[in-house]
Amino acid sequence: MLHSPRRRRLTPHRIETGTTQRNWLDDFVVHLSREKNRSPNTVDAYRRDMTRFFEWLGSRSPLTLTVRDLGNYAGWLHGLQLAPATRARHIASLREFLRFLQMEGILESNAAKLLDSPTLWKRVINILTPGQVDELLSAPQPDEDKLWRRDRAILEFFYATGCRVSELSDLRIQDVHLDEGYCRCTGKGNKQRTVPLHFQAVESFNNWMNEERPGIERRAVSAIEEHSLPWAFLSWRGQQIRRQAMWELIKKYANRIGASLTVSPHTMRHSFATHLLDNGADLRQVQEMLGHASIATTEIYTHVSPDRLKAIHEKCHPRG
Repeated sequence: MLHSPRRRRLTPHRIETGTTQRNWLDDFVVHLSREKNRSPNTVDAYRRDMTRFFEWLGSRSPLTLTVRDLGNYAGWLHGLQLAPATRARHIASLREFLRFLQMEGILESNAAKLLDSPTLWKRVINILTPGQVDELLSAPQPDEDKLWRRDRAILEFFYATGCRVSELSDLRIQDVHLDEGYCRCTGKGNKQRTVPLHFQAVESFNNWMNEERPGIERRAVSAIEEHSLPWAFLSWRGQQIRRQAMWELIKKYANRIGASLTVSPHTMRHSFATHLLDNGADLRQVQEMLGHASIATTEIYTHVSPDRLKAIHEKCHPRG
């Protein structure tokens, strides 16, 4: 009879004084990046979450914390008035960190596994109507905006591809294939996907590349080196445009057309998916274009369109 090998009992290391806990955090970040292959944005989020955890921890050791202690940490996060999704991510980050210490033999058991995450309610997501999208895409104007061609191209690409803001910020020229009418986006976990580009997006990108980008490249010192500006969209100074700058750009033009202040890059992504489904796109195809690992994530878009609900009601209700 075969017996499974006995599991090695982990012996916790003695906690050292000084910079040990900071070293653990640095090692954890390296582990996430190199071994878990998490994206830079995810790694940054984990680092921020754990920095906040160590702020709460103070001079105590994480090796001595009980489930009750960690429950107090969850309560402390709630007292900061963080959104439920943010608090849930903090708890997930803590579980991952303590699991890492356990793997390293520093911690014997992971008490965070018994910690409940905040309940997340499904929210009705915010989308724009097709008419509002048309207004937004036309909002950048030559007499008002310094880089209006670039801004139009960015807005067009958000709506054409459904890209996350980090994906569009990281998009490179070599990933944009105008003649074939598609671009290659790199999403979470460095997974690549191909998304078609409509005519308006291609035209806007061509205008940006031919009319505005050359002037930026001439001003940028780094442009002296060949292929030194690989990104599809640049800042005024010739650098990779930041995610925050794209947020501000959309807020600016949403405010100009009188749209809600809650409009964000993710609103464009939501609108992209909802409008595709409203016009008969297959759910699996939309899942692929969005880069969702699970179709359950994509299914939220089948419930958010008032026009879809109205059409179903009129078709199916006895008095519709």
